[in-house]
Amino acid sequence: MTGPEPLLGVVDRLLAAARARGHRRLLVLAGTAVWGRAEARRVLQRCGADEHHLWVGEGEGARAAAEVWQELGREYPALVFDAHCGFDPDAFGAVAGTVHGGGLLLLLTPPLADWHRAPDPERVRLAVHPLRPEQVPGRYLWRLARLLRDSPDAWVVEQDGTAVPAAPDRLPPSQSASAVVGPAGGGPLTPDQAQAVEALVRSASGRGHRRRPVVLTSDRGRGKSSALGLAAARLLRQGLADIRVTAPAAEAVQPLLEHAAAGLPGSRRTRTAVEWRGRSLRFAVPRALLDSSDTPDLVLVDEAAAIPTPVLAALLRRHPRMAFATTVHGYEGTGRGFALRFNALLDRETRGWQAVRLQTPVRWSPGDPVEALVFRLLLLDAEPGEVPPTASGAPRWEWLVRDRLAADEPLLTQVFGLLVQAHYRTRPLDLRHLLDGPNVRVGALWLDGRLVGTLMVAEEGGFDAAFAEAVWRGRARPMGHMLPETLAAHCGLRQAPERRGLRVVRIAVHPDARRRGLGRRLLLEALADARRRGLDYLGTAFGTTDELLRFWQCEGLAPVRVSLRRGAASGAHSVVMLRAVSAAGESLLGRARARFLDGLPHLLADPLRRLEPALADQLLRAPDQGAAPPVADDWEDLRAFAASERIFEACLPALRRWTLWLLADPERAARLTPAERNALILRLLQHRDWGETARALSLPGRRQVTRLLREAVAGQLPEPLG
Repeated sequence: MTGPEPLLGVVDRLLAAARARGHRRLLVLAGTAVWGRAEARRVLQRCGADEHHLWVGEGEGARAAAEVWQELGREYPALVFDAHCGFDPDAFGAVAGTVHGGGLLLLLTPPLADWHRAPDPERVRLAVHPLRPEQVPGRYLWRLARLLRDSPDAWVVEQDGTAVPAAPDRLPPSQSASAVVGPAGGGPLTPDQAQAVEALVRSASGRGHRRRPVVLTSDRGRGKSSALGLAAARLLRQGLADIRVTAPAAEAVQPLLEHAAAGLPGSRRTRTAVEWRGRSLRFAVPRALLDSSDTPDLVLVDEAAAIPTPVLAALLRRHPRMAFATTVHGYEGTGRGFALRFNALLDRETRGWQAVRLQTPVRWSPGDPVEALVFRLLLLDAEPGEVPPTASGAPRWEWLVRDRLAADEPLLTQVFGLLVQAHYRTRPLDLRHLLDGPNVRVGALWLDGRLVGTLMVAEEGGFDAAFAEAVWRGRARPMGHMLPETLAAHCGLRQAPERRGLRVVRIAVHPDARRRGLGRRLLLEALADARRRGLDYLGTAFGTTDELLRFWQCEGLAPVRVSLRRGAASGAHSVVMLRAVSAAGESLLGRARARFLDGLPHLLADPLRRLEPALADQLLRAPDQGAAPPVADDWEDLRAFAASERIFEACLPALRRWTLWLLADPERAARLTPAERNALILRLLQHRDWGETARALSLPGRRQVTRLLREAVAGQLPEPLG
């Protein structure tokens, strides 16, 4: 369709159907960039949206893909997403929800048959050094083109005149539009939202509701943020003075703050707070809420699925009145895997919690075809398949061929669904990385024909000495080579970029098939593959917890670096772990471990003073390196301290050397109780004062901590006290 009239006729039909049903429609304009942009402007004028629309791309009035997060919470009658400027899956997933019912989403692409071969600026993010962007595969875009051509929910118009219609007259009729109830501090609410607001207000203001949080879950576009914001506004009006909201980033709570401000006439709103008559709703990152001594009246956790479960557990224990909200499916959510983990946590940590589900869309009518199509394109609702309890037998392993994976939608959905449920923060871009990452491979583990595990790895390193030197000096940062860069630039290992390694990017076991040794089997396959390929090491990097660290250590990997700062979203320190595969790898690992263990005690005394003692305990384990044993004078000081013959300060050097020696060996460390190990780490290695150490150990004060330390030493003396 080259002339304006046929296309505008299509637009008229699409809009008529969309407005009649309260749905949205997707129109794909596939051709050159010049043609697509010109046609899009005609369409906007026909829609009456030439003055009010969102254009994602480049040029005057356009919003860059990296800036679309500022649009969350806003509504438009039309959206133009210019994929000639690059198809950013995260941005597309985010802004698709800004189009309201009766509106139009325009996607500008190259001809669909050529899209996977066409230049795409987003390939820069996938190009692994030394590859150029044009060398990055196009499986992801090929899959998108196939789904768009085959979908009854997309109308594709090609520049050459062909069209693939999603005929409005054959689309299913809409359900009736949702009834709304009166405003609750701003804007009309759906019945779902009204129920959620009432539940939140009742839980936060009622007596006896401590440790009984409300948990809001929904798909995208159900008004979750509105409900949270309006509930916060009502609670501030009722007398609460200090409400905190936390999320992975401040951008995620902008709609919530906007709705709260709307419910508080005369309030003052900033990017991170709403203030009203001396009362406030303020944003804080999760870690700040854990480290602060303040106890706000209420803590709201938005997008809880994007926060690691251990951080949520710590928040639950730290704050008595809380409410949680999360997107079950969507670029913020992690589906059933999160629900399983979080529900178990709530059952364990609270006396009773209330689940509220928002199901009714607020911007469009139920059954919206664009919502269903965006979910399919980005696999926002990917879930692993069912695994019956009777599944048994010998697991079968295979490396998947990604060309076939891109064409096998059911298998891709299961693989990605497993990866999503196993990781707290998965983005639509991760699917593109899985299909197109040049150094990436994906494996699958089957049991009785059911997918029970998957593994995603990346081959890294193998640079010449000159380039390795540049990385070590910080003059080069090779894209896609996380471990070589980290080992050289942060661990000081000059030759590390010359070595070739296999990094475990993601590992996932089906939630119904855990505790069967399948995670170990996945790692054994990765290890065998590294050996076959002549690589030097197997490695990984992750935001650590005590449980995760133990798993990797049990599989033979040793920590070689811990980040000095916590991740803003995860609230956790990142750990790099390695296992040698070759003689060169053994040499690299030995040097890395020696440097790590030499520096760790100094780090624990300063930048890692707030590291959880249980994690420090695990990191100090060094059966491969050990620590210098106490000398004779040390043992005399230790005996005197245990017998209460000398004060703590007089024996401090001996106590510190003894602690490092003791904790390095798993068998020796196991003879201490967890409380004794924590006391030694807190007081002797992290230099926490007596009051802070006592609070961390739930003890009254210095006297009780000192008694615990004396008992710990007495129990480990070569000869018992007489």
